[in-house]
Amino acid sequence: MFIYVFKNQALRDLQKLPQEIQKRIIKKLDFFVESGEPLSFAENLVNFEIGQYRFRIGDYRVIFDLDDERLIILTLGHRKNIYK
Repeated sequence: MFIYVFKNQALRDLQKLPQEIQKRIIKKLDFFVESGEPLSFAENLVNFEIGQYRFRIGDYRVIFDLDDERLIILTLGHRKNIYK
């Protein structure tokens, strides 16, 4: 059973977003985790400096690492700003 955990930076990033977007991201993360295979929805990142994987949720990206069955959410944000 997978779970997701927010790092402090990711939590701050999430709180800066509008309430509607926050709910959408949490709902999608719940869906990915409950599917049993969240990596089937993820893509590998080329540059591992910011993280190993990413989820695409509309125009927003969720960058995370995998530790056993824990998705450690490192950062999230709009696609135009997240990779800078």
